[in-house]
This record gives sequence, C-alpha cells and structure tokens, in this order.
Amino acid sequence: MAKIVVIPGDGIGEEITTAAVLVLKKVAEKCNLKLTFETHHAGGTAYDLYGTPLPQSTIDAAKASDGVLFGAVGGDKWDNVDPSLRPEKAILGLRKELGLYANLRPVKVPDSLCEYSPLKEEIVSGTDIVIVRELIGGIYFGEKCESEIVNGVERAWDLENYSVSEVDRIVRLACETAQKRQGKVVSVDKANVLASSRLWRRTAAKVAEEYKDIELSNMYVDNCAMQLALKPKNFDVIVTGNLFGDILSDEAAVLGGSIGMMPSASIGECTSLYEPIHGSAPDITGLGIANPIGTILSAAMLLRYSLNEENAAVCVEEAVEKVLKDGYRTADLYRDGFKKVTTEEMAARIAERI
Repeated sequence: MAKIVVIPGDGIGEEITTAAVLVLKKVAEKCNLKLTFETHHAGGTAYDLYGTPLPQSTIDAAKASDGVLFGAVGGDKWDNVDPSLRPEKAILGLRKELGLYANLRPVKVPDSLCEYSPLKEEIVSGTDIVIVRELIGGIYFGEKCESEIVNGVERAWDLENYSVSEVDRIVRLACETAQKRQGKVVSVDKANVLASSRLWRRTAAKVAEEYKDIELSNMYVDNCAMQLALKPKNFDVIVTGNLFGDILSDEAAVLGGSIGMMPSASIGECTSLYEPIHGSAPDITGLGIANPIGTILSAAMLLRYSLNEENAAVCVEEAVEKVLKDGYRTADLYRDGFKKVTTEEMAARIAERI
C-alpha cells in the first residue's frame, strides 16, 4: 500500500490536484496498484488556517509518505504578509525538510502540440529532454553579502561553490535517468571561467566512467541556451547546477507552447515531491479552465520515480497524448477546430483513455 500526500496549496491548486488524483485512481485500478491519499495544507491556505505556510503536520505527513503531489502556492491575497510567512516559503521549507536535492524537468513536445511552440515545427518536433538540476547547492545557497563598503564604494556579492559529493550525486542521477532513455548526458557548466564549474566538469567525467553505457559530453551554458532554441531534439538528458538549471529549464519549458503542460519532480533520498511548473493562477481560480495536464504528468512521474511503477506511468502519459490527439483542449491551448473542455472534463477524458 503506497501513501500519497496531496498538498493542493492555493489558487487553482485544488482543481488540478483533484484532476490528477482522479487519473491516479483510474490507473491504480487498471494496473492493480493499492494507493491511499491524504490531503494536507500548505501555502496561503495554511497561513489563513494555522498562521504558518507550512504546518508541522504537513511536514510530518510528507516525510511519512511514499510521494508528495503538490499543486501551487501564492497569490496577491498574501502580498502584505510578513516575508517569513509568505506562501512561497511552504515549497522552500518542504525542499529543505525532505532533503530534495535534484529537480527533474521533462520537456516533451508531442506532434499534436508542435503548432503551439514559438519555434518552427521542423525544429521542435520530436523534442524529448529531461533537465536534471542540482537543487540545494551553488550560488543560491552560498555565502552572500547584501551590502558592504569597500574603498568608499558599496558592493554586494554571492559565493558560488560546489563540493565533489554534491556534483557526484546529481551526475549519478542524470546517468541513471539516461540509462532508461537514449543514454546521452550533456553536462552544462561554465568551466572556461568558473573554478566551481571546472570541479563540476572533472567530477562529472569521473562519475561517467562508471557508466559504460552512457555517452557524456560537456557544453558551456551559453551555448546550451542557444542550442535549446536551434536544435532541441539533439538533447536527451541535461545535467547542470542550480543557477544554470533554473534558467535553462524555464527556457526549455516554452518549447511546448504552454507551461500548463509541464511537470516536474524534486527528488530526495527518501520522499520526493511532484508538481507542475506553473503558479497558482488566482485570476482563473474556480473558473474550471486551468490546464491539469502538468499536474497529471507530475503524477505519472510520481508513479515512475517514487513507486517504481513504469507501466502505470506510461499508461498515464499515453492517455494524455491520445486525448490531445483527439483534439481536446483546455482554454490555454484552445483554437478553432478543437474541442474546448474544462479542467474536470480534461481529467475525465484522460482517465477514460487509460
């Protein structure tokens, strides 16, 4: 029996996680999986109820679970809340409490969605990438100074550093991810300028020697950003540090035309967390028009990475592609000639195709 903790969060979070749970229940029935679901609060909703964006009860439940399905947090309702109690602190706190060290961001553009991409169809068609981003090291978590006066001039600084163990762990995850795909890993750095990137490159090369079936190559981050726009289908797995991964994963996310389609996984040593990459969208909350596919595909990642149920994950992913091929679209993707559906209807259509 696998226990999944569902944290809807704020805004459209409840609508999209409800949609994903519907699909999970259907695939569990088909694949003979035993799943239980517990719902807990986080974000602005939790602040309103408990005075904190991340209650201890939510932390405890997440740690005791087999996987966490997360919606989204935030909204202008809480703009004037003390910064230490803002809704966004919930996801940052969960990352810390669960030790989530890696973010996996798949970017797959099915033929049915090529026309939505800002790139030409011949460029984007066939794109299928996983970006593996180190999540708890690098410049975001290094020593920093907000302001100091040196020789009468104010300056600020942030320290970028990585240890061998941090790089080793993330590159291993990338190699293991690639083993289930095309077997190609591109390690992205700035080794021509940064000492931390040179350590990254040396460590990546050493780790890759242990994976004889993996082809490792190196690429500078500026070139990678360019190649993602020019030849995205040439990539299989990209592994990189926190800062570079933050930027590259957002660039890659637009290849499919709607961030409502994009899932993600934050991997920990024990419990992992799965969420769509979009925000809480308070402007469309309750209208039934949010795209649930990013959350449904995040649920598929939960099946794959936390429950090791590859067949069930593929069932969900194939059902999504079938429904899109059938012409069903939520408002963000709707155009003349397609069939417009609500959040709930999209989930029901996907569940029917499992």
